Amino acid sequence: MRAAIACRSSASLEPKAVPWLFMAPAILLAAGLIALPLGYAAWLSFRGTRVSGSGLGVRREVFVGFDNYLNVLADTAFLSGVGRMLVYALITVPITMLLALLFALLLDNATTRLRRFGRIAIFVPYAVPGVIAALMWGFMYLPGVSPFTDAAGALGLPEPTFLGPVSVYFSVANISIWGSVGFNMVVLYTSLRGLPQEVYDAARIDGSSEIQLALLIKVPMIVPGLVMTGLFSIIGALQVFSEPNTLVTLTNTISSDWVPMMRVYRDAFVTNDLFSASAASMVITGVTLVASLALLRLLQRRAFGEG
Repeated sequence: MRAAIACRSSASLEPKAVPWLFMAPAILLAAGLIALPLGYAAWLSFRGTRVSGSGLGVRREVFVGFDNYLNVLADTAFLSGVGRMLVYALITVPITMLLALLFALLLDNATTRLRRFGRIAIFVPYAVPGVIAALMWGFMYLPGVSPFTDAAGALGLPEPTFLGPVSVYFSVANISIWGSVGFNMVVLYTSLRGLPQEVYDAARIDGSSEIQLALLIKVPMIVPGLVMTGLFSIIGALQVFSEPNTLVTLTNTISSDWVPMMRVYRDAFVTNDLFSASAASMVITGVTLVASLALLRLLQRRAFGEG
């Protein structure tokens, strides 16, 4: 009797344990690669060094509370980097989303030719590592080796300036847009291919043109995909690093703290100030998390049908 009860209880527990068994590798990876480093950075952000004793003194690591956070938020260079990051985001996010949506709609149109080649051609830049892409575009921006400079000279046009105080924003944004449009296009194109064909046929019978079909039917039905890709684009813009950090050796316009993530890298690996770098990274993480949750909260009813 007891054996039968034990078998029944174990059999009832096994189905509940199966999902956790499949989720265990992802949970372990998330804990090891995200939770533990984030917790260690949070712990370092409340630490600092103090000198005690006379003469040369002894440097000791002590708890400093919110001093590192206050220093970061009071640093005008950090705030200026935040402003440059926002300008960069205002350029990259709308253009990336518009181009990705345009290409997805064009590829989903039944009259478009060479759709397979178009998908590959648009997606290929995403496969190029960000540092390689930044180096490639960086050399095309340099006046001495830029093909755009030669083309402008051949046409009798003034020499273009890609790394000036204002144009550098568009030059850095161009690298990100060139590489990220393909990924967003694939996501949106996949969403479009998942829509029922009967809706298109009914709209065409009612006299809708292809433009009306795209704007009034296709776009509203892939709003969840637009929200997801827009959220990824915003997060990427808030954490921009590789593009300006690669171009920093090619121009004096970009400083070592041009955007917040570059300041974190400088403090952590150049000046060896891990405590300030940890505080700045936690500020960036908090802003990114709050912005993401606020956007999802704002759009969840429209995009996902949730209250």
